[in-house]
Amino acid sequence: MNLNGRKFVMVSSTASTVNQDSPTEFQYWEADEVVWGTYTGDTVTHGRFVGTRDGAQVTINYAHALKAGGKAGGKSSSRIEAGDDGRLRLVEEFSFDGDDTVHVSVCTEVA
Repeated sequence: MNLNGRKFVMVSSTASTVNQDSPTEFQYWEADEVVWGTYTGDTVTHGRFVGTRDGAQVTINYAHALKAGGKAGGKSSSRIEAGDDGRLRLVEEFSFDGDDTVHVSVCTEVA
């Protein structure tokens, strides 16, 4: 389940409508169960995250700049699932700083 070097795209989110033509793309890196990475696309000009992986559970903190202006940050917890085709899927529950609303997004690995 190591995430090092894996790339994912967002396919759904309860926080916003996902633009299927330019979904947010995430690049993951991992060493010794510490994960970090970058993301961009859709509503985000650039974003960064860092956290840990414990088995199939990933916990991160994130921050990003918005295409509409401003910035956002927060925390998330993702469950790693293996698809029938061997690609991974991340089912993520996340919240923004200053807002206790829990959102859910799904990202699939790009082959």
